Amino acid sequence: MCIDHRAEIYISAIQWGEVAGKLRERLGPASGTSVITNLLPSDAEIVAATAPRAIQAATLRVDRSLAYADGFAIGLALESTDRVLVTADYGFKAVEDLAKIEFLSTK
Repeated sequence: MCIDHRAEIYISAIQWGEVAGKLRERLGPASGTSVITNLLPSDAEIVAATAPRAIQAATLRVDRSLAYADGFAIGLALESTDRVLVTADYGFKAVEDLAKIEFLSTK
């Protein structure tokens, strides 16, 4: 749901961990920690990886050949018809029939 014409931002804790790891690899421990601490808007919600979400992600991994961590992202989009997964990862084409997905240009 949008509040004041602003999109609500959700990210799975699994995806957030991947982002943190990539930043640490590329920027080093100090800079990576600094960037990750300030990257998300304060109103963004990092969503827990619960047991039902883990099972759904595993099911998507097996049934749709999707990366396990990506199953958490599509799972969040599936939780509400108001949600749109925004990504530049074209691996999500395998599940675009399941939820609303907006693919960003990679250039």
